[in-house]
Parts: sequence; C-alpha cells; structure tokens
Amino acid sequence: MGGKDARGGHRPSYVLHDHRRPRPHFDLRLEEGGVLRSWAVPKGLPTTSRHDRLAVAVDDHAMDHLTYTDEDKSVADTGWWEEESRDDHRMVFVLHGQDGPRRYALIRTDRDWLLHLTKDQPPPDPPA
Repeated sequence: MGGKDARGGHRPSYVLHDHRRPRPHFDLRLEEGGVLRSWAVPKGLPTTSRHDRLAVAVDDHAMDHLTYTDEDKSVADTGWWEEESRDDHRMVFVLHGQDGPRRYALIRTDRDWLLHLTKDQPPPDPPA
C-alpha cells in the first residue's frame, strides 16, 4: 500500500473495493487528509480512454477501510497514488497498483463525476 517515496515523504494509499451490495459496483478510495475520499463506480475503472465511467462521490471513509473486507466487499486492487494536477473541475492522478501504474482523471459534471483513463499512460514502475 502506501509507504515512503524516494525522498522519504509519505505516499498516500488507495484501495479499489469490489462491493456486491446493494447492487454490484466498485468503490475507489483515495487517502487524503487522514481519510479515504470515496467514489462509487458502478461499472468499475475504465479500461480504455474511449469509455468514461460514472463515479458518484460518497462519504469519506476511515483509514481502516484500506484493508476492510466482509461477505459483500473484497479488495480488487490496492497500492499508492499520486496527484498530477487538480482544479475545481478535474483531478489527474496515477494509481500505482498490483498491475502497475495507470493514469486517470476525475472530471466533475453537474451532479457527479466521470472517471477517465487518459490516453497518455506512465511508464512501468521500477522494481522495488
């Protein structure tokens, strides 16, 4: 999960939960400010830059949700994340997960967010 970066600073954690209730969806949770900012993503993370996914902001969760599982919720991916840019309507970030880094953008719409996989992707992480 998180940990220290090359400069000795903190690398914020993230978790992607596969949540089966009340109906199947995924929960993307990004560590920020001592909590996990959270979005429900009904169809999971986008796998191509051509198809954005709805992301509905939900209440922040406590940090213990990084490893939380139960009969309806499992960890689909986990690792650390880094913000690349942010303004009032868009946040670009890289998830460094089990399958390597992937760059996404969360884009605010009138009511919710869109989760977009960017066309330009980062190089693989160096070996640990």
